[in-house]
Amino acid sequence: MKEYRQSRFVRPPGATEILLVRHGESRAARPEDPFPLRDGHGDPELSAVGRSQALAVKMRLASEPIGAIYVTSLRRTVETAAPLAEHLGIEPRVEADLREVHLGDWEGGKFRVMAAERDPTYVRMQQEERWDVIPGAESHDTLRFRVSAALQRLNEGHPDELIVAVVHGGIIGHILSEAVSSRPFAFNGADNGSISHVVLTKERVMVRRFNDIAHLAGVETDGAMT
Repeated sequence: MKEYRQSRFVRPPGATEILLVRHGESRAARPEDPFPLRDGHGDPELSAVGRSQALAVKMRLASEPIGAIYVTSLRRTVETAAPLAEHLGIEPRVEADLREVHLGDWEGGKFRVMAAERDPTYVRMQQEERWDVIPGAESHDTLRFRVSAALQRLNEGHPDELIVAVVHGGIIGHILSEAVSSRPFAFNGADNGSISHVVLTKERVMVRRFNDIAHLAGVETDGAMT
């Protein structure tokens, strides 16, 4: 009798698998010491915890058959990718269009302050699920245009490969919500150092996992590894 077993997922021919790593935790925001800006975006360095998260990412992905590592133009992604890139002997490439959502007047760390204080504009932003409720912030259409273009470049440049992209929480949330046609903020809140997994074809983005943090179990809140 012929049998038909269940099988594991197989990457479609020509597709690109991307491990979307959210950068490690960056330094705390302080109103009296705003983050430096790079091209209008807050550009803080990693904290001690963030550096430990970067090492945990390296240990988790060290044996994966990774063909390329991408970072954005912001230093927290570069610093997070560094341990893995050094271990694998891969020079990270910059894909600037995967930089974080532009927060307009709330760049430089002000967003964290407004979120912590439950500022009315922040509350309305969450309710309406629109970044551009914040004065000067990026619209959904602008975000979609640049992120879609970046993903297309990655797919065209890496068919039949597994690659890593160290990016930002807002970008991971956007990619996954677009992939499954969910509410815009449905996947916001990826943890620092987490791994999400998508597969790109010319026709669509398939979601394989979101916010995998199993490798972070040994990272303490003070940045020490246990």
